[in-house]
Amino acid sequence: MTNFSRRDFLKLTVAALAVSSVSSMVTGCATVSDVHNFSRVMFSHGVASGDATQNSIILWTRALPLQTGDRVVNLGWQLAFDAQFSQVIRSGQVSTSADRDFTVKVDVQELPAGLNYFYRFIGADTQSTVGKTKTLVSAQLTTLKLAVFSCSNYPAGYFNAYREAALQADLDAVIHLGDYIYEHAADGYATEKSAEIGRTFAADNSSEILSLDDYRKRYALYRTDAGLQQLHAAVPWYLVWDDHEITNDTWHSGAENHQTESEGDFLVRRMAAVRAYYEWLPIRPPQGEASVQIYRSFDFGNLLSLHLLDTRVIARDEQLDYKNYSDNKTGKFAAERFATDISAERSLLGQEQLAWLSEKLKQSNCHWQLLGQQILMSKMHLPAELLSVQDYSKLPEKLKALVEVKTRVLKAQEAGKPVDPTDFARVNQLMPYNLDAWDGYPREREQLYAIAKQLNKPLVVIAGDTHNAWYSLLVDQHDQQVGVEFATPSVSSPGMEYYLQVPPAQTEALAHAFSLLIKDLQWCNLHQRGFMQLSVTRDRITCEWLFIDNILSENYQVVARHHQIYPS
Repeated sequence: MTNFSRRDFLKLTVAALAVSSVSSMVTGCATVSDVHNFSRVMFSHGVASGDATQNSIILWTRALPLQTGDRVVNLGWQLAFDAQFSQVIRSGQVSTSADRDFTVKVDVQELPAGLNYFYRFIGADTQSTVGKTKTLVSAQLTTLKLAVFSCSNYPAGYFNAYREAALQADLDAVIHLGDYIYEHAADGYATEKSAEIGRTFAADNSSEILSLDDYRKRYALYRTDAGLQQLHAAVPWYLVWDDHEITNDTWHSGAENHQTESEGDFLVRRMAAVRAYYEWLPIRPPQGEASVQIYRSFDFGNLLSLHLLDTRVIARDEQLDYKNYSDNKTGKFAAERFATDISAERSLLGQEQLAWLSEKLKQSNCHWQLLGQQILMSKMHLPAELLSVQDYSKLPEKLKALVEVKTRVLKAQEAGKPVDPTDFARVNQLMPYNLDAWDGYPREREQLYAIAKQLNKPLVVIAGDTHNAWYSLLVDQHDQQVGVEFATPSVSSPGMEYYLQVPPAQTEALAHAFSLLIKDLQWCNLHQRGFMQLSVTRDRITCEWLFIDNILSENYQVVARHHQIYPS
């Protein structure tokens, strides 16, 4: 296949998406009394709302025709102050079609700020689930509660974390930081128990997803999960993508899990993935649904500014890989060449997005600045000898030894005694363990930290991607703290215990070892699934991690919680 340029891709995206978008800017009170004009449909994928502002809300559903062969359906919608819809304040009619996979997005405008609403969609002889949503407060806000999610993998298990969050009566909104779906085939990543638990793919969607039809079917399957539908209907969502909405380790012109020779042009695949994402999720892209720009900002009264970022699609340069710095014959690591490459000017956000974020931080009058983004921003530097371990079964022994060394070093320093040079070298010769995170782009990270310091705007960063829970300090190259980072565990994707093959009895020791050996890391949980809740007041942000005991069925319990308060 002939390779497309990035400009060709944008042109093709505009042409494809412009005809498929049915989002409507609604300000009036159109009637839904003409039910005889509506189509017979089923609302099998629930309802959702998102990207609420002080005066607008996106409402979403999917309306599948009951009449075989119908390519266009007509339906109504209502927005009301009460669940009985006796106080309808907006209503209207909307059409969708097979060209948009029968998804519907209505952008309701000119709404009063800071109010709760109920909404539903109406077919000829059926109605959707009733959803609840709210507009943002325009002025003073004293409290705010946000649930934060990442990494929901359908064949790995049930989305019980979503269900648990839906039970929180005082929840204001959901922030989803990406990996809403996964692209892998039926025999791919984290599918070992899928048949046993009844979470398999259909035969026509069991291969790695590549085409628009593939991505649409994968979203349709994920949206059958009861917990996901329940949380979508409960509160408005604010979403950004990570890599698996396209394919693993995406960067601006390719991905680790994309082979051009067998899977075609990457930008064509990306176009399909982005189109399906916009169809299936209740977001309002800032430059319209023909654009890949997804970064955007929301103010929750005068309390918190939420800046949602893109660290994947728009500007990310290809990730560095340790294997490219190891001599195949001798195994010797090319340390000098690696140091030169990792400290070079490499793009993650890109200068355009970084300038946009700088201006948003400068203009914000909110007390807190919350960066919602995909990957760990804090420094995760481990002793270099750990990264040379090839046999993961030996990792617990190696970690135990290094913990003992670090403990000896700390005790000697606290007592004012000489530190053994060999011990000191073993725990202070450090390397970033994940080059796909901000650790692989340290120069741009320092640019962001410098902006925050200059503006005197401490950062509160939330991250997903790793499937594990982390709490870290954000510290710049001058050893000055510029903020904190809270990272959410996954909804169902396996964590570090899976990757490192750590037995359950040793997972707490693993977390302790990481917290001791990584300087800026204050706490972590590396083996349980769940989500985060941020409770925000003007004085503090309290992050609570909730961990559930089971994803292999819909029966579960919250078995652990952990709190961190900033400032402490």
